[in-house]
Amino acid sequence: MSERKSTATPLINVTPLIDVLLVLLIIFMVISPARPGRFETKIPEKAPPNAEMESELSLVVSLNRDGGYQLNSQPAATLTELDALLHRALDGRPESLKAVFIKAPRVSHYGEIIKVIDVMKAAGSAPIGMQIENLD
Repeated sequence: MSERKSTATPLINVTPLIDVLLVLLIIFMVISPARPGRFETKIPEKAPPNAEMESELSLVVSLNRDGGYQLNSQPAATLTELDALLHRALDGRPESLKAVFIKAPRVSHYGEIIKVIDVMKAAGSAPIGMQIENLD
């Protein structure tokens, strides 16, 4: 009698592994929060073309292409004049109303805009926002 060696590989019982995976799946499904089905967004409506964009409280410093400056509708030829205008506009305002925006053409030099920002900070404006021409 010849003895035959068993060449059968041992079988791994995967049933308990599948059971554990299904239990974990159920646990994660129960624990995970329900996601909202829809997000609601509010998109601002476009203002009519003849509406006045600036209120009395908003301050906008504009850099002109010819090198001058303007605070809302008041022209200033130099940074010193702009500084005086900003001090007059910002003195006496509460801290929540000291926001000033810069409006500059795209061809403005970076250094010139930084000089204006320094004047605005010295006058006490905070925060400072930036606008670019042709935003439409």
